Amino acid sequence: MTPVRLYRCCQPVVLCVFAIIGLSCKSPAERHVIARKPHGEAAPLNHPVRRHVRATGVVEAIHSVTVAVPSITGQDGRVTLVRIARNGVRVRKGDLLAEFDRTRQEDNAREAGGKYDDLCHKVEESVARNRADAETLRSRLSQAEADLEKADLELRKGPVLMEIERLKNESRKRDAQAHVASLKRSNRAHDAAGAAALRILELQRDRQKVALDRARSNVEKLLVRAPLDGMVALLPVWRNNAMGHPQEGDQLWLGVAIARIFDSSEMAIRAQVGEPDGACLVSGARATVRLDAYPDLPLSARYESSSPIATGDLGSPIRTFAARFRLETPNDKVLPDLSAALMIETPESAPAAPGGN
Repeated sequence: MTPVRLYRCCQPVVLCVFAIIGLSCKSPAERHVIARKPHGEAAPLNHPVRRHVRATGVVEAIHSVTVAVPSITGQDGRVTLVRIARNGVRVRKGDLLAEFDRTRQEDNAREAGGKYDDLCHKVEESVARNRADAETLRSRLSQAEADLEKADLELRKGPVLMEIERLKNESRKRDAQAHVASLKRSNRAHDAAGAAALRILELQRDRQKVALDRARSNVEKLLVRAPLDGMVALLPVWRNNAMGHPQEGDQLWLGVAIARIFDSSEMAIRAQVGEPDGACLVSGARATVRLDAYPDLPLSARYESSSPIATGDLGSPIRTFAARFRLETPNDKVLPDLSAALMIETPESAPAAPGGN
């Protein structure tokens, strides 16, 4: 066989070998695209990819308020619970949520009110006494000034009187002048002392008014009212050497949280998204939520916000973004602190930076 015929016979075999080697050098994804690409159609270079990321989170209320035992000024330790709303009941803003024993505070308010009224009467009495004393001192001063004018008038008769009478008139005038000056100094000192005594009573009255207002405020604080419309969720407290919901008759420490009121019409999911999947946290991202307690109840949510940086535990290489997804439709079964699973779906656009809002 000639070399030319041998080359022509081996040429198809050589081309097949090179084609097999070329396919083996490509990645599995490229071989998959080549296999599915129609004949004669070019593959797009920048094809947008829709990503799905799975994350876990906890349900939380967007609007919620924690209600605690009121801090009573002057109360030592604990107060007794008299009435409390049932767990799960819906309340309106201003409705009575809890009531505590007010006997001691009402006694304090009555006592403070009695002392305040007594001081008010003392202030009025001091004002009246100062006015009466001022009138008396003014009358004395007027009498002394009249005596001085009389002595001066008698002194003007000197040329027609004997020398002894003139000397007596001069002495009377000096005495009258000293008396007038003494009364003026005494009146100023007496007015200052009266004003100081009145000011002391006014300060005592004002301080007692503060104590009265504080006692009345404590009485009102012991009537705890709902700060917003929503559902009541009682919180466990330490009672009878165990944790349990507060009940009537319990003695609770001041400042202890006893309930939480939340608006169930607006709920959200607080999720933790891994740092490698942070690109899915972009504006317009949506998620399908399934509660662990109700796996057959799918809920839709939309991305609302996330932390700008990923954080993690001390010494752990795992970093996560804290993200928040708002539920779009309210549901009575959705309650705070329920665990949930999210399937986050990003819009068909180019990937954004991780943690973007």
